[in-house]
Amino acid sequence: MKFRIDTFTLLLLGAIVLASFLPVTGQAAEALGTAGTIAVALLFFFHGAALSRQQIIDGATHWRLHILITALTFVFFPLAVLPVNELSTIAPEWMPKDLGLGFLYLGVLPSAVSSSIAYTAMARGNVPAAICSAAASNVFGMMLTPFLLLLLVSTSGAGEFSVAEALKDIVLQLLLPFAIGHALRSWLGGYLSRNESLMARYDQCVIWVIVYSAFSHSVVSGLWQNLPVQAIVLAILICFGLLGLFMLIARLMVRKLGFSLEDEAAVVFCGSKKSLASGLPMAKVLFSGHPGFGMIVLPIMCYNQIQVIVGAILAQKYREKIQQAKSAPAHASENGCQNR
Repeated sequence: MKFRIDTFTLLLLGAIVLASFLPVTGQAAEALGTAGTIAVALLFFFHGAALSRQQIIDGATHWRLHILITALTFVFFPLAVLPVNELSTIAPEWMPKDLGLGFLYLGVLPSAVSSSIAYTAMARGNVPAAICSAAASNVFGMMLTPFLLLLLVSTSGAGEFSVAEALKDIVLQLLLPFAIGHALRSWLGGYLSRNESLMARYDQCVIWVIVYSAFSHSVVSGLWQNLPVQAIVLAILICFGLLGLFMLIARLMVRKLGFSLEDEAAVVFCGSKKSLASGLPMAKVLFSGHPGFGMIVLPIMCYNQIQVIVGAILAQKYREKIQQAKSAPAHASENGCQNR
């Protein structure tokens, strides 16, 4: 079985390399930052216009499953990253302060929409429930993420964080464009649904601009001088550990609650994933001008690439299990008829 790195991952790595050797500075950096802010607002405007109310209604009846996914995303995951941040106090040479803050931020992010749904569909799982949970996670995540981050930062002493300023920026740059876009869905929804690939490319372009701008700012501020190699290795290992832990927790809780295998696939993918598409634009708003921005977003970038690779492998395994489970009754029925 062969797995290759997708083009977008290579482009993100290219943005980091480009920023490391040719960082944007001065007036060009300010112009790129302004362009990024406008692009983020348009991004959430388009997401608001594309969100279908019917998609939410279709999966909303499975409330126990949605509560479980929400708890994994916004309760258990934030609690799990608290000990990671403590390493910044115990061993700062392994976990610099801004990297610890980045793991706190990773913990409070909403679930990934596209990959959660795509992998649930690939696994032949409960797609309507995945659509409902992932969409709701991102809508509520715009409001929950800054407050949960404030709570974790206050609890762990990770640094200063102004919830009033963050809330104002979230409302003006994210929620307001999202609401306006959704209000105009009757005019724009058809066009967006017919041009999903174009919208996906726009999402990727915005993320690329944010990554290049963010890492340029961080490189100029001494990112690579302040981030030891062992910290990068540890961050990658922790991301693998967190993903494996939450996939395991999701499976155990689903089986304890007696959900179907199709539901299990939806919970595993929606409950363990974190959104890069929402995470980077929100980080640009929440940590605007922070000298350690590149270090803060490093965990979500590492986690995203790991969840893509592991998710692809796991989705294929779930697909085989679900197909076997569906074919088993048919075989049993055929054997019963033959015995008669």
